Amino acid sequence: MSEPHKLRPSRLDGNRANSGSIELNTLMRIRSLELRARIVVEGFLTGLHRSPYHGFSVEFTEYRQYTPGDDPRYVDWRVFARSDRYFVKRFEDETNLNCHLLVDLSRSMGFGSLAYSKADYAVTLAATLAYFLNMQRDAVGLVTFDEEVAEYVPARYRPGHLHRLMLALDRPVRGRATNLTAPLKRIADLVRKRGLLVLISDLLVPPDPLEVHLGYLRSRYHEVVLFQLLDPAEKNLNMAEPALFHDMETGREFYVDPAIARGQYQSQLDGHIEAVQGACLRQGVDYHLWTTDRPLEFALFDYLRSRLEHGIDTRRRREAPRSG
Repeated sequence: MSEPHKLRPSRLDGNRANSGSIELNTLMRIRSLELRARIVVEGFLTGLHRSPYHGFSVEFTEYRQYTPGDDPRYVDWRVFARSDRYFVKRFEDETNLNCHLLVDLSRSMGFGSLAYSKADYAVTLAATLAYFLNMQRDAVGLVTFDEEVAEYVPARYRPGHLHRLMLALDRPVRGRATNLTAPLKRIADLVRKRGLLVLISDLLVPPDPLEVHLGYLRSRYHEVVLFQLLDPAEKNLNMAEPALFHDMETGREFYVDPAIARGQYQSQLDGHIEAVQGACLRQGVDYHLWTTDRPLEFALFDYLRSRLEHGIDTRRRREAPRSG
């Protein structure tokens, strides 16, 4: 498998990443989803102005980094003078990304130990990516699902489309169980044009069927980015006292003593995460594990890095000498 698909932790200097950002609890209290997204994107771009990551600058919409073989006539020397990096003008056919955001709104996503739920975080993350893609003049669409596909908005870039997408995202959690089999089958039928699929889910599902369906999407030549979202309490079982738990999908109630359960719970969760990571690695899916207390600017950074690495890898494969 190519180097860019290797799993590794996301890193970005916290001070730079959060320059101009807003605290998550405050952000989630903003009623307008579109305004939330705009605040995150603007904070992210402000942080990049002060960062050394010249490849992720506000020129991203108009330029890409120079690679051997590019025509030097298209190097922008003014950008070089400011950044000490070589950039070439992007042409119209290079900017037409076709992206669909796939957002899990099943009942388990309604859980949250913070002032907001996993679903609140997921739709804000999706809205942020949609807002950013729209700034890039890329076509963005949306699929929300629980046991089945609940809403489908085809990928478009046109006036009013972003607002329509935000309205579709701003729906309550519904359905009951998380079942990725039917939604991913349906998504493969709906999204025929090759493009980018960003899957946002807690992935509380068996990893083997997940791998089969990710593999099918990849066989259709889609690039797939996966954000697995977990609440901090789910990730660490950080509760001090015994409590009665209510399963949001089955309705079952059970008593848990964290002093007894923590070791077994952590082992099972770590095993599940490792299995999901392995499935993504084998299928060439770009995997990110997130807890919902993490700043959303980091998601944009990881998304941009993934896009740039994918582009570099694609060019390497295209330019690789043929044997024989």
